[in-house]
Amino acid sequence: MVFQTLGTSSGKQIGVMTLNMEQALNAINLEMVQSMLAQLMRWQDDDAIAMVMLDGAGEKAFCAGGDVRAIYHASVATPGELTQQATEFFEQEYRLDHLIDTYAKPILVWGAGIVMGGGLGLMMGASHRVVTEGSRIAMPEVTIGLYPDVGGSYFLNRMPGKVGLFLGLTAYNMNAADAKFVGIANHYILDDDKQPLLDSLACLNWGDDTEVNHNLLTHELNRTGADASVGFSKGRLETYKNDIDVLMSGSLNEIMARVEELNLNDSWLKRPIETMLSGSPISLQLIYRQAHLGIDLSLAEVFRFELGLSVNCCALGDFSEGVRALLIDKDRNPQWKFNRVADVPVSLIEQMLSSPWSLASHPLAQLEEPVL
Repeated sequence: MVFQTLGTSSGKQIGVMTLNMEQALNAINLEMVQSMLAQLMRWQDDDAIAMVMLDGAGEKAFCAGGDVRAIYHASVATPGELTQQATEFFEQEYRLDHLIDTYAKPILVWGAGIVMGGGLGLMMGASHRVVTEGSRIAMPEVTIGLYPDVGGSYFLNRMPGKVGLFLGLTAYNMNAADAKFVGIANHYILDDDKQPLLDSLACLNWGDDTEVNHNLLTHELNRTGADASVGFSKGRLETYKNDIDVLMSGSLNEIMARVEELNLNDSWLKRPIETMLSGSPISLQLIYRQAHLGIDLSLAEVFRFELGLSVNCCALGDFSEGVRALLIDKDRNPQWKFNRVADVPVSLIEQMLSSPWSLASHPLAQLEEPVL
């Protein structure tokens, strides 16, 4: 991580946090999560800081997700058991995501390049979420035996129609237009306008009123992105939203039967459906159940639910095998525990959806008031 502050003509400062693991596409590990959490807490209490910006080093990615190798090795060493490594990483990651979402000061995330998994967790809670012409955004957890966590149980269920379920099951790769349609992004700015934007932010009349500062940032992002938005065309998710709703309707078995019958030749659905059909059957079951949680849970309740499910995926699900195939051996040939969705026992899914902790003993019991 690189932390720095930029001076402004108003005398206030802009705090800049840069994920600095360019060769790993800025994937975040536990140490990075902990340092971001600590720095955000310090800046929250620093009257000199008017706003915060999150950025990724290099041009390829803001953040390609979490570095889960340590969790993998711990899970392999103690199969079937909850591990300290999994619990600590996911707890700290979700604590950070929740802090970003509840942060009083404006937070700008520059979501250029690849934004996946844990990177989306950092982005979704920010007040100002920028995508560019080079943004590529996905929740690819079905490919590693996980599910769209980092608050996915909250934000996917608030997307139009069945689009959230579609994104979770297929790991569909969104562009900027898609991201704006589903609410992941609220601003579109060209990559080349990043430095001019920073120059403009340094000239704004920042003050002590956070609401005023939020409005200042919104206005400046709208101004900077005005030309880029001219001719901004609809993405596929918006164009084919009704078709997606039909494709994703009914029970999971019905959905699987429907997609298996599709003629994917020359179809935009070819890659996402192939990803879905090759994904973990356990994950597909969990993602379907996740999509039926509704919108009644608070964000804190969502993170408590997800912490239990995530550690259970590491202990009981396909997570270790998925990570092995994609990141460790890189053979891209995972041997899932079950061949088909219909083969996954309901009892296993129910067990994985059950929290290992009572509410009183839950690591995120006090999440409403984030503390280090």
